[in-house]
Amino acid sequence: MEYHNPVLLKETVDGLNIKEDGIYVDVTFGGGGHSKEILRRLGEKGRLFAFDQDQDALENALDDDRFVLIHENFRYIKRFLRFHGVRSVDGVLADFGVSSHQFDVAERGFSTRFEADLDMRMNQENELSAFNVVNEYDEARLKQVFLQYGELRAAPAMARLIVDYRESQKIVTSTQLKEVLKKFLPPRHENKVLAQIYQAIRIEVNQEIEVLKEFLQQTPEILKSDGRLSFISYHSLEDRLVKRFIRNGLFEGEPERDMFGNFEVPLKKVGGLIVPTKEEIKINSRARSAKLRIAEKV
Repeated sequence: MEYHNPVLLKETVDGLNIKEDGIYVDVTFGGGGHSKEILRRLGEKGRLFAFDQDQDALENALDDDRFVLIHENFRYIKRFLRFHGVRSVDGVLADFGVSSHQFDVAERGFSTRFEADLDMRMNQENELSAFNVVNEYDEARLKQVFLQYGELRAAPAMARLIVDYRESQKIVTSTQLKEVLKKFLPPRHENKVLAQIYQAIRIEVNQEIEVLKEFLQQTPEILKSDGRLSFISYHSLEDRLVKRFIRNGLFEGEPERDMFGNFEVPLKKVGGLIVPTKEEIKINSRARSAKLRIAEKV
């Protein structure tokens, strides 16, 4: 199964500060690029667990006694690590968003480049698909999806147009959806707006924001003291949640302070924001919007 180069490979794995006999988790296995680099730095007693809910990723499983690939969503990280007898780990790596492979397989429906049925499921066994969102959500819910996850100012009008259109026929393909919304796709900005529309639907289909929140809340519990998190985000919604959780241990508001005005948080950031070099972006266009944040358990 063809997968592209992992984004920020060295920087992300460096961020884990690998111990030779440590236990690590790669929660977004994909093509296995980050996992291979972690294994390369581990000694014989080190262990690596990886998660991926995508059936296609299972074909990339690594033949290594130190490695276990878990075919599950990483929102269940604590549960499945405990199933394997692991209560705490030395580091967790995540490369959020859609893999290059998922974008490049036309029938998965993730890319604006291809004619495809409306799908966008990261886990092909899930019932909810892009077809369900576009054809079955009422106007208010569609508007909320476009507004919240696509940050589209025209969300109310887009939702109204989709609901009106479906009174006569279902919207089955990406080309149909594009045709329905063509008045909102100015020639010079068509790809940008389409990408926002697709992002909104994809996030809803895969519950990406809820999954990310559930996952982040478990990380302080499973990290050993001085354990590291190394996370790559691709859009502002994800990056904002990661940044706030590292800073405050919360997604909104400020943590409670003690009588001296101090507050305790479970994590501390390590270094500043890391973004790809121009050279990496030339080689791998997917890296363009990547933002890497590293944190350590206090």
